[in-house]
Amino acid sequence: MKKSLLAAIISGGLILAAPQLQASELSFPHLETIGVSELAVEADMAEINVAVVIRDKTAKGAKNASDKAVAKFIARLKKAGIERSLIQSANLNLQPQYHYEKDKPAQLTGYMASRRLTVTVQDLTRLNAILDSALEEGINRVNNIALKSSKEDEYVAKARLAAIKDAQEKARLLAEGFGEQIEGVWEIRYFEQHPVQPMMLRMNAKGASYDVGESYQQGEVMIRDRIEVVYRLK
Repeated sequence: MKKSLLAAIISGGLILAAPQLQASELSFPHLETIGVSELAVEADMAEINVAVVIRDKTAKGAKNASDKAVAKFIARLKKAGIERSLIQSANLNLQPQYHYEKDKPAQLTGYMASRRLTVTVQDLTRLNAILDSALEEGINRVNNIALKSSKEDEYVAKARLAAIKDAQEKARLLAEGFGEQIEGVWEIRYFEQHPVQPMMLRMNAKGASYDVGESYQQGEVMIRDRIEVVYRLK
């Protein structure tokens, strides 16, 4: 059988497609595969992003109120056993507020101060209590909650290995199907992937009710990986 250039771009199945630019520049028989993997792992941690937004007639009043809410919440977290390294507080964002009317100069009505906090919760069973304590101490906005896994590095390594095996198996099947033999790997292209951390909540705290205990403990984190390999054919 006369050899010719062969490029196969595979994703989720065996699909023949036009060679990519890199593959088309090669002047020897070759085949290209894309190995993919996906792991759904149980979440055992959460990262919450909350904020306090205060409006006051004076800049000092708005700042003091926001600082007080943040300080009280951090103190309560530390008292509950949350390490300070797991709490990140952003700097103050202070903005003047204006009232606008047509054909009239803008009128200063006050100031808005806001500060955000990110807290890593290592025990999902405590998530509801931490959210409640945030609201009780003056935190008035829950931006989002992202589920995470404490074994993320381990699962990422497993996903990478699975993607490699997927690329190898696809290459073997394709070569056999076309009556060809693989000589070896010519090129490996890899771009590190990031786990997909689902955002479980995004809303203002006002009027919200939280039913997070059971549902969050059953949450999952999706970990995906992808590797592109060019094989040289004999």
